[in-house]
Amino acid sequence: MKKRIDPITLEVIQNALNAIGDELALVIMRTAYSNIVRDSMDYSTAVCDHKGRIIAQGLTTPVHLGSFPDAMGKLMDLYGEDAQPGDVFLFNDPYGAGGMHLPDFYIIRPVFVDNKIEGFVATLAHQIDVGGMAPGGMAVYSTEIFQEGLRLPILKLYEAGKPNEAIFRIIERNTRQPIQVLGGIRAQLAACGKGEQGFSKLIERYGSETFRKYTEELHDYAERLIRAEITDLPDGAYSYEDWVDGFGENPDPIRFKATVKISGDEILIDWKGTSKQVNAAINGPMPTTKAMAYLAVRCAIQAPIPNCEGYMRAIKVSAPLGSIVNPIEPAACGARGIICFRMFDPLLGAFAQILPNRIPAANEGGSSAPHIAGRHQDNTPFLISGGLMGCWGGSKKRDGYEGISNPAANLGNTPVELLESQQPIEITRYGFVQNSGGPGSSRGGHALMRGYRLLADKAHLVMRSDRRKVLPYGLEGGLPGTPSWNIIDSGSEQKLLPVCPMESIPMNRNDEFLHIQAGGGGYGNPLERDPQKILYDAMNELITVEYALDVYGVVIRDEVIDQEATEIRRTEMIKKGYSQSAYLTHFHRTIGIDPSDSGTD
Repeated sequence: MKKRIDPITLEVIQNALNAIGDELALVIMRTAYSNIVRDSMDYSTAVCDHKGRIIAQGLTTPVHLGSFPDAMGKLMDLYGEDAQPGDVFLFNDPYGAGGMHLPDFYIIRPVFVDNKIEGFVATLAHQIDVGGMAPGGMAVYSTEIFQEGLRLPILKLYEAGKPNEAIFRIIERNTRQPIQVLGGIRAQLAACGKGEQGFSKLIERYGSETFRKYTEELHDYAERLIRAEITDLPDGAYSYEDWVDGFGENPDPIRFKATVKISGDEILIDWKGTSKQVNAAINGPMPTTKAMAYLAVRCAIQAPIPNCEGYMRAIKVSAPLGSIVNPIEPAACGARGIICFRMFDPLLGAFAQILPNRIPAANEGGSSAPHIAGRHQDNTPFLISGGLMGCWGGSKKRDGYEGISNPAANLGNTPVELLESQQPIEITRYGFVQNSGGPGSSRGGHALMRGYRLLADKAHLVMRSDRRKVLPYGLEGGLPGTPSWNIIDSGSEQKLLPVCPMESIPMNRNDEFLHIQAGGGGYGNPLERDPQKILYDAMNELITVEYALDVYGVVIRDEVIDQEATEIRRTEMIKKGYSQSAYLTHFHRTIGIDPSDSGTD
């Protein structure tokens, strides 16, 4: 007779596993050397069962978390039966090891109890530099992965508790930032060691047989929950198209077509119709594509489903081989972050047709990633790295959030004080852009900007961004968000850069690089926005009084709404036809840019 599963014990074990995942994450945050890991929190953690399946995750980066199944599958195929106590595995290869791009180092440690493997503790951290043709390893202009840095298959960094010093030496000699990278690796190792202790104690408390039985039930429980949620959705195929701006001076838009097919209690995410892989570094390997699918489903459903691999059984992902979301080796993928975050937009656009009251308009397009690199006067290299996290689109119940990462990233903005204290840089501007974001009854989040003034003699800028020509879409009558801009200001000349320059941009002392992110898309009719919310934005200098008048038809005099004049103004705007360009005119006037100077409409 099968022994009954106690739901209370299941809940206790689930929460204990989640605590281990979070403890792994905290150790990395407290011990990492580079700001992109420690402050931007570009890392992830997971706990896996003895078969290599995820049973818990740290509350970290979604785009990483969904990649662990592929990575663990490769590891289990190669070493599943040959691992021994004290082993630690290291890899980053997107094609041979289930990775995503070369800066992401996976460090995974098997957990043994009584000389029997009972599971794994897994970490993934974005290392600040792994060699390659450009500092940071994310040069958009790379055309094949061999240009992007040190490529590591699944290796034993430690074997039976003994470090493989040769691997450490190889890494040290193939990075421009050896102290920070090796420090990051040690942080991951420390996290794995701490996680192993907690995991071992948990298994010893319940015994191997009982623990395995309950983890199996955890997978089954998650599967039952998500299938029940999917069953409540209407069967059918729901498609949405969106475009990435492209790269270089004259970019060709790159098509993304996501189709969400619901049949009974299963979901298929199909990318048929998406553009082919490109001759640049923005291709997204299949683990990235799967991760975004899992995230979109979880965001759309919103049910408290355990973060274990069981729920993934109900989600299938299909992508044409040779497409930008499933490239063929040796396609470059160092800057695949654009693809990660932008896959999220058409997926939510498809789900908006199923759950229109739940899904927000498009966000800023994901984190931007400027890298400014050069050398100090003593010839030691510096690298200013760290993404910029901006805003969300508006939704039926709220305005778009701003100043925080959208759900696809879940990252943080590096504090100004840390950048200035550690690097030859002055942050000249940092904040929200006035008159930005997409108008709607719920407006999109305001755009975020940051200015970097170089305090070294020379440097080079490598940039990854998006959403200039193809703006973040609005929903239910809301208008698209505002475009992103990259500007180099030398004092005597201002130069507008592409969203993804296909070269490194030289910078001299006192040059300023200004990045303005896109603003989030609006939701609902702008003329139905509550005038009090518009007054609030105007009094907090998020918009001007003139913007309130021209975009929302709200008349503000002496910090008070003129109700009668507002009604008249809105009626006139409806009769004459609402101008969908007025908000962009105000936005560009605010930032002092003529879009025609860059060929942007």
